[in-house]
Amino acid sequence: MKTILVVEDDKNQRLWYKQELEREGYNVVTAGDGTDCIKMVDDYLPDIIVMDIVMPKMDGLESMGKILSEHRKIPVIINTAYSCYKASFLSWPADAYLTKSSDLKELKNTIRGILGENGGVFNKVNY
Repeated sequence: MKTILVVEDDKNQRLWYKQELEREGYNVVTAGDGTDCIKMVDDYLPDIIVMDIVMPKMDGLESMGKILSEHRKIPVIINTAYSCYKASFLSWPADAYLTKSSDLKELKNTIRGILGENGGVFNKVNY
């Protein structure tokens, strides 16, 4: 079973992502900010990280940089309400950049695609 680390400061969204991804058959661990995320990576070594950007304590871009400096092979999906960060070179190391939606179909397909699972669609060229 693949482990997904969901990093989201909004408690309700974090719970919703956890429930939806567990229904897809994943083991899901969560963090509420970038600082907790770094600790969770060391504790769980997830197969993939779904990361918000705007969070307290440490934002998603800074925490992603710290994580990838030690764990370069862990794929990261930026999942944010703000499309403006996509142009920032700090977001470029992410494997995908998604704008949050009430429909999690794109997020689920991107996760499956990055993990190489059947039915997933992912093309880094389109990122």
